[in-house]
Amino acid sequence: MIQLEHLTKRFGSFTAVNDLCLDIAEGEIFGFLGPNGAGKTTTIRVMMGLLKPTAGRVVLGGHDLAKNPLAAKAISAFIPDRPFVYEKISGREFLDFIAGLYQVPAATRQSRVDESLELFALSDWGDELVENYSHGMKQRLVVAAALLHDPQILVVDEPMIGMDPIGARMFKALLRSLSLKGKTVFMSTHSLEVAEELCDRIGIILGGQLIALGTLDELQQHANEGRLEDIFLKLTAAPDMLEVIEALRA
Repeated sequence: MIQLEHLTKRFGSFTAVNDLCLDIAEGEIFGFLGPNGAGKTTTIRVMMGLLKPTAGRVVLGGHDLAKNPLAAKAISAFIPDRPFVYEKISGREFLDFIAGLYQVPAATRQSRVDESLELFALSDWGDELVENYSHGMKQRLVVAAALLHDPQILVVDEPMIGMDPIGARMFKALLRSLSLKGKTVFMSTHSLEVAEELCDRIGIILGGQLIALGTLDELQQHANEGRLEDIFLKLTAAPDMLEVIEALRA
């Protein structure tokens, strides 16, 4: 469902993503992990057509993003780490606007909007201006908007920043539900607990290169560690940083 073929992105002499190859199946929840500056967000921006790759290609649901961008984007949705929403309109108006962009049929658009507001516990706030929403409410609104057109691929970048425990639990249940329906989820997160709980496979990127890929069991065997946190630190942390961590644990 998602294919990244020798994907490379350079900014001048700096290589942010270097020859990245991934093949992610239908219905899979894929966790994309790495420290700050590893290339996660750049990869996602290239996948979503926000940045043009220097080399390689992105294929979403069989559609080459460079050759057929509208078809690729029509079956995809992106949830960014920061909820950028028009604040001078209501939540309902925002959802209606997004539904229009994705050409949700007029006959079902209103019912879809109402269902989305209810699902994300925003019904009572649907007619309030978005500027009055909390950060967590804005994030839920962005998630609701992303799912209005029933995408086959959902790409999320740090989706639970600012969500309260109830919202976070709801979102995790939603991702699992989407996976069971055959939707593909590509999730970048710093929350190793969430990745450990949800992801079918995990890829770890460092310095723009994929350094580990597999199920949790496979990563445990590869790194000879039990917990994902220990695996991640062993593979990505500099030796001097590991010494500091061990000293603090002592």
